[in-house]
Amino acid sequence: MARYLAARGMDVAVHYHSSAAKAEALVEELGETGVRAVALGADLLEERQVETLVARAREGLGRRLSLLVNNASIFEYDTIESGTRESWDRHIESNLRAPFVLTQAFAAQAEAAETDANGEPCARALVVNMVDQRVRKLTPEFASYTIAKMGLWALTQTAAQGLAPDVRVNAIGPGPTMVARARARSISQDNGRTPCCNAARTPEDIAAALGYLLDAPGGHGTAALCRWRPASGMEDTGHSGARVARISGVTMERLKKFCTGS
Repeated sequence: MARYLAARGMDVAVHYHSSAAKAEALVEELGETGVRAVALGADLLEERQVETLVARAREGLGRRLSLLVNNASIFEYDTIESGTRESWDRHIESNLRAPFVLTQAFAAQAEAAETDANGEPCARALVVNMVDQRVRKLTPEFASYTIAKMGLWALTQTAAQGLAPDVRVNAIGPGPTMVARARARSISQDNGRTPCCNAARTPEDIAAALGYLLDAPGGHGTAALCRWRPASGMEDTGHSGARVARISGVTMERLKKFCTGS
């Protein structure tokens, strides 16, 4: 997604936890495209480090931020029977509490909505939360992770209402894109495939969804969930407030063409 945003000409702040060398290499790569990029280290399990991350990004880029992508996550296996306080805290802090705090800081520095030709407010700031298709397809697997992502989807909807009209808040919920180490032997790669196209979700697919949310005219107070499910392409089944935004029957090819303008 960082590469995709840089290709669109957007300056990018790249957050990392322990992968400093990889983050710095990515920032150098992005800088070669002509955009400004900075790498910022922070442990999202430490509240004090989370609280300063948006301000550091704004300082590093030298401008207000217009987009926040809450993508960092801990994804470890547990169940109702095996879950511990440690596993609960790690998943809630990284997948829910950190996005909550970051969204607060982001909204506080975001520019106010502008008025379009019809006199309607049009947000100039966007938050995109990476949730999971599990929020629409609950299972007993990955209990702490799933509960945290359910909370993040609730945050997406309530923040869309609470931050309107200045900030739009949406979510992307891809299907399986990786296999947790603890379950690698028991989860087939076919779980990430769909009968309609027999292909797993790719980084390009997710970047295309991000592009759609950036470019699509969005009503304030409405949260959209872009997710994939077998034989259905991408759809939005989420709503916030009185209105429901839907992305129905959209193939990835059509979505990519929309986002690239081709």
